[in-house]
Amino acid sequence: MFGDFLDKQPSNELTEEQVFDDWETTKQFHFDTYNFLRHGVGRINSSWLDAATDLAETSYSYGGVRSTFNIGNYYGVAGANELTATWEHYYRGIRKCNMILTNIDSVPQASDLSDEKYEADKLNYKSEARFLRAYFYWELFLRYGPIPIVTEVLDPDGDLLSGYTIRPTIKEYVVDFILQELDECEAGLMTYDDGVKAANAGRISMPMARALYSRIMLFMASDRYSEESEITWSEAAHAAKSFIDDYGSNYELFNSSTGIENYTNAILRTQYEGKNNEVIFYRNDVTIGWSEIVDDTPVGEGGNGGLCPSQNLIDMYDMEDGSSPFSSYDETGAPVYNGATTPDINEASGYTDATLWNNRDPRMAASVLYQGVEWGSGTINVIKGKRDNPVGNANATPTGYYLRKYIPENILSSVHSGSSYRNWIIIRYAEILLNYAEALNEAEGPSFDVYNVLDQIRHRAGITGNVADRSDLTSSKARMRNFIRKERAVELAFEEHRYWDLRRWNVATSALSRDIYGVDVAPDGVVSRKVAQNRVFEEKMYLYPIPEAEVWKTDIENNPGW
Repeated sequence: MFGDFLDKQPSNELTEEQVFDDWETTKQFHFDTYNFLRHGVGRINSSWLDAATDLAETSYSYGGVRSTFNIGNYYGVAGANELTATWEHYYRGIRKCNMILTNIDSVPQASDLSDEKYEADKLNYKSEARFLRAYFYWELFLRYGPIPIVTEVLDPDGDLLSGYTIRPTIKEYVVDFILQELDECEAGLMTYDDGVKAANAGRISMPMARALYSRIMLFMASDRYSEESEITWSEAAHAAKSFIDDYGSNYELFNSSTGIENYTNAILRTQYEGKNNEVIFYRNDVTIGWSEIVDDTPVGEGGNGGLCPSQNLIDMYDMEDGSSPFSSYDETGAPVYNGATTPDINEASGYTDATLWNNRDPRMAASVLYQGVEWGSGTINVIKGKRDNPVGNANATPTGYYLRKYIPENILSSVHSGSSYRNWIIIRYAEILLNYAEALNEAEGPSFDVYNVLDQIRHRAGITGNVADRSDLTSSKARMRNFIRKERAVELAFEEHRYWDLRRWNVATSALSRDIYGVDVAPDGVVSRKVAQNRVFEEKMYLYPIPEAEVWKTDIENNPGW
């Protein structure tokens, strides 16, 4: 019922002539390109990209980001899935897209296709290929900056990029190519109504192109890119608003229960199993079981710990009534620590470190497992020597927390024999609303429209207060900016946003070289803060080094500092 596009077998055993001499084989070749959409869970040697941010730390020593990103080692083998394999992965996907675009017009029409259906399908597949190619180029840009744009089919047996060593400008690469491709391909994609049919689950439809366009426009208007892209905040706000106006009737925030359940279901449910209309663009996958979550499950439940949220993230959650537990937030969206492990407390909020998990934003409980929470077959207990922090277990949480978000609890039922869908979300409607709030605040300052979209997200989560009533925010564009950055961190935590947001805001050096904080829980229940990990981040790490093999083969200019 979820479609079979990610089950298609690659056509690598056929020659190019054989593939494009048959309509059905061509379709399978095209659908195989969807396999190049990556799943974010544990893809960097069993660790997540967000473990390379201030939101989390990987518990086990073999986790890819722990021995690479976290210590400033961008050539480490453990991080190769992200640092170097990304280059070949997406260029291979781009080559498949180019093959479809080059050959599909000459593929013989299938005998059971009408002329009208044949022409419509060709346009649709070409538009999907253009979308996927643009997305692949965008993912490469985030990591390596503007690199050679290849639109022809290169010889796989040759030095593929030997003729492409001139690096384009940001405007040429993103504005004149990627954004133009997304704009032009949208009309040829499936409509929303066709795209949501179960047989088409996961395939690209018109709203996805507009949503990705909104994301990229936001990036191009941001501090790091705006001077070269010439994209303004007003244009970025318009891009997000156009999605809301044209497709907002098709998508909505998941909102049918309590705050914790709403947020959990927005991540784990699908349109077909759970009526989740929040997810826009995603990687479609089959159901998963215990073996797919064991690496990120508490050790007391028989898991390997894995992605452990930080106290830095916990400190970003507001109180349930909408007030802030801390006095101020910096340009990264984090509370101001002033050299201490505890930020300056806003006493009016009722927050204390002794009760730091009480009466907090429900998204915290939906994302993080902390002391005393019932989970699986027991209760989280991170006291030294207890269930989830046993002596001698190197995988026990270093921060005092375990991951809840993206972990389907029903898999733990019946002695870990349950199953669940866990599609990787690339874009959901909450992001579009946050895009609009950020761009509009930057263009015009705090306003009712900014408050409204932020309240939609926060109220869905179970927060009762209104942003308009926060005088500490509404009087200043800068304060509202920092607040919106905090909101993006908590709403989109562990969805591979924070890592790139910090870069586009030009604040990665301060955020990613900051200590990772955690907590210890004493036998009497007293909670104390601690430094869990030191981090390294330098200016050159805004971009990855281009893989050495490519530099040696082509003499392409490497990124600054590498």
